[in-house]
Amino acid sequence: FCIRPRRKIPLVPENLLKKRKAYQALKATQAKQALLQRKERKGKQVKFKRLEWFVHDSWRQLRDRVRLRRLEVKPHALEVPDKHSLAFVVRIERINGVSSVVQRTIARLRLNKIFSGVFVKVTPKTIKTLRIVEPYVTWGFPNLKSVRELILKRGQAKVKNKVIPLTDNTVIEEHLGKFDVICLEDLIHEIAFPGKNFQAISRFLRPFQLSVARHATKNRVGFLKEVGSPGYRGERINQLIRQLN
Repeated sequence: FCIRPRRKIPLVPENLLKKRKAYQALKATQAKQALLQRKERKGKQVKFKRLEWFVHDSWRQLRDRVRLRRLEVKPHALEVPDKHSLAFVVRIERINGVSSVVQRTIARLRLNKIFSGVFVKVTPKTIKTLRIVEPYVTWGFPNLKSVRELILKRGQAKVKNKVIPLTDNTVIEEHLGKFDVICLEDLIHEIAFPGKNFQAISRFLRPFQLSVARHATKNRVGFLKEVGSPGYRGERINQLIRQLN
């Protein structure tokens, strides 16, 4: 057999090694300084707001005040329907600059994100609450099929500030077993046909985050064509759930 000659390792001059080491130390220092500057900017970030936005916010607040005053003078709220006991509420409008009453009501309904939806029990108090936020939400009466599809596809629970997908019946039994809810089918039944434990069971569910196309087309008024206008829509809410689910 033939012995291959050893390959000579190319030697790097000492001055070049020193330059590389100095360059790496310089880059590390620059990266550290950039990180510190980014943290400072994040803490002391200045946001500029155009004058037009102040006018727009004041107009929205004035409109809310007038609308809420009219509701107090003439409470022409919808009557509570006999055959429907469950409603699904979806927030479809931004609430930047609206009245503080509307913001608190939105937070109470847990609709903090746009295109999020929750189930509520139909009562006179609930109807009055929905009238307060009517220009920013749409709501109606879902059927059993819509409730099942929403929970099976987008159902999530919030336990100790942790989001848990509803893929295991043991999680449901652990937290809702005291209400005789031990599986996903029991949960769907308790939501679709509200009982005395509806409030606790619905709070166990995280608000449903529906999906809307990022560049969805809008009509002349400014509402998304796919979503439609806010307000009451009765049983037509099932069509919206099919589109956005």
